[in-house]
Amino acid sequence: MKSESKESMEINKVAKGFRDLNVYKLAFDAAMIIFELSKMWPKEEKYSAVDQIRRSSRSVCANLAEAWRKRRYPAHFVSKLSDADSEAAETEVWLDFGFNCMYLEQQNYDLLKVQYDHIERMITKMIKSPEKWCEKAKK
Repeated sequence: MKSESKESMEINKVAKGFRDLNVYKLAFDAAMIIFELSKMWPKEEKYSAVDQIRRSSRSVCANLAEAWRKRRYPAHFVSKLSDADSEAAETEVWLDFGFNCMYLEQQNYDLLKVQYDHIERMITKMIKSPEKWCEKAKK
């Protein structure tokens, strides 16, 4: 029993809020890079590819924040993490379109692909071990 509460306390020391999560920081940084790079995409893409890639990249962060607040309920926590993972995958699709339409240079495309692969692996690890992140039910 004591080891469970100690583990819980250590998680809280490391991450007091969603902004403290490394996966959130990485996703936020990637979304900001996408925001800056997409400013240079053609005007005709403003309401399609630009809007979609910005929305999906930001949604990764938003779903991570929502998951953090749902830690009392492991199933809800995992569900929101799954949504974050899906949005990260969608962002990768838009990166593919951006690269293949020649809106993204190879270097930026490669950097963002690596970041989103890392983000997805981090989210998957959290999904596989929700007990490490979820609050213990109070008796």
